[in-house]
Amino acid sequence: MYKIAVLGDRDSIYGFAALGLATFPVSNPERGSHLLRELSEQNYAVIYITESLACQIQSEIDRLRTQPLPAVILIPGISGNTGEGIRAVKRSVEQAVGSDIIFNND
Repeated sequence: MYKIAVLGDRDSIYGFAALGLATFPVSNPERGSHLLRELSEQNYAVIYITESLACQIQSEIDRLRTQPLPAVILIPGISGNTGEGIRAVKRSVEQAVGSDIIFNND
């Protein structure tokens, strides 16, 4: 059975535990990158990562995007939305269908 994980600063992710998701508080990018790699090798199908952490470990996220699983989804953290999550969705859609069908090149 596949699992779902959430990575990021503690204040941004602790509420996800109430939904039954596995939460992994991360305080520095080195630990975040290492943990993301570990989780990707386990039975996690979806890994949510706060946008602020994702910006710091982008190379590891890019490596995972070439694999079918896990799906790495960026979420806003407690400090707010940086817009990186929306940009990631836009890139994924463009890659999948070959053009920007959602944002019409905005």
